Amino acid sequence: MADLTITAASVVKGANAVLEAGTAGAAITAGQVVYRDSSYKYQLCDADSATADAKKIRGVALNGASDGQPLTILKSGKVTIGATLVAGTTYVLSDTAGGIAPQADLGSGDDVAILGAATSTSEINVAINNTGVTL
Repeated sequence: MADLTITAASVVKGANAVLEAGTAGAAITAGQVVYRDSSYKYQLCDADSATADAKKIRGVALNGASDGQPLTILKSGKVTIGATLVAGTTYVLSDTAGGIAPQADLGSGDDVAILGAATSTSEINVAINNTGVTL
């Protein structure tokens, strides 16, 4: 998959953002996609992980954090993602841990977890849909 190249310092929540605060369970960079594990810590999502929960998007990290540090995620609403997007394109969880890719780049064996659609060349309207469908 051709993941987005995200500039972490450019990740900014929009005015309508719905946020959630918690604790990182691994090293996480702003702009990466995360899930919450059974110990209620955020981990990096992965579309072809052997762990079912890792294929379910919880949100997008808004700040960087090491294991055990505070992390704020965006669960819905607009986010400037810090990457060049194609307006109107649907973006999904990639098969790279924490990565985001265009839906057209999904491959065989990947779970379809939709992050949202680009509303411009820099902003995604996050509307998470963990479909449960495996290609």
